[in-house]
Amino acid sequence: MRPHGESATIIEVLTALHGRHAGVVRGGASRRMAAHVQAGAQVAVTWRARLGEHMGAFTLEPVRARAGIMGDPLALAGLNAVCALLRVALAERQPLGAFYGQTMALLDGMEAGRDWPPDYLRWERDLLEVLGFGLDLTACAVTGAREDLAFVSPKSGRAVSRAGAGEWADRLLPLPAGLLGQGPVPPAELAQGLALTGHFLERGLEAVLNGRNLPQARARLIERLARMSQSGSQIT
Repeated sequence: MRPHGESATIIEVLTALHGRHAGVVRGGASRRMAAHVQAGAQVAVTWRARLGEHMGAFTLEPVRARAGIMGDPLALAGLNAVCALLRVALAERQPLGAFYGQTMALLDGMEAGRDWPPDYLRWERDLLEVLGFGLDLTACAVTGAREDLAFVSPKSGRAVSRAGAGEWADRLLPLPAGLLGQGPVPPAELAQGLALTGHFLERGLEAVLNGRNLPQARARLIERLARMSQSGSQIT
């Protein structure tokens, strides 16, 4: 959300059929509307514009505030990371299909206080797929084996088994089992997984980032997760 004139705001919403979509909300800067145009709020919007290429205007009805996230610093950091990545990564009005539902499920987990960081890691993996540069984690790029996949090539994004890696293992990115959906994701593997997805997000979004790093909101989430891991706190 950003101000527009004296009383209006421009908001960007995430939708299943129209992806990331912007519109003007008249009166959006009022106190009455403030809670409904914050990040994480779920709303029903009707969009109107004279021409399809115009920004247009939204009329808005609140559906769900997701207020539970606001009281949890880690969940709030996660929400901010999700919103920041979607904003920088998605083309406007790109249909999202199932990925929209995955994003809503992730936010539901954050609000419910579940162990959502592993889900966030897999969400970044699926975001890569939506963007068209997904990882190929089905079989080893060297041997064709489907077992004991432990690394990913930083160039091709294909999985490599321990046997296939051989003396090149130190040049590959570690592949945590949790990214394959196999078992829990301990803090060390979570950090490895986020380094892996971050590498491919940076590479895939290079033209969009134009020399910048990925959003600071993502970096702040990773820093918070690292601090909690070092202190022995539960990552929930």
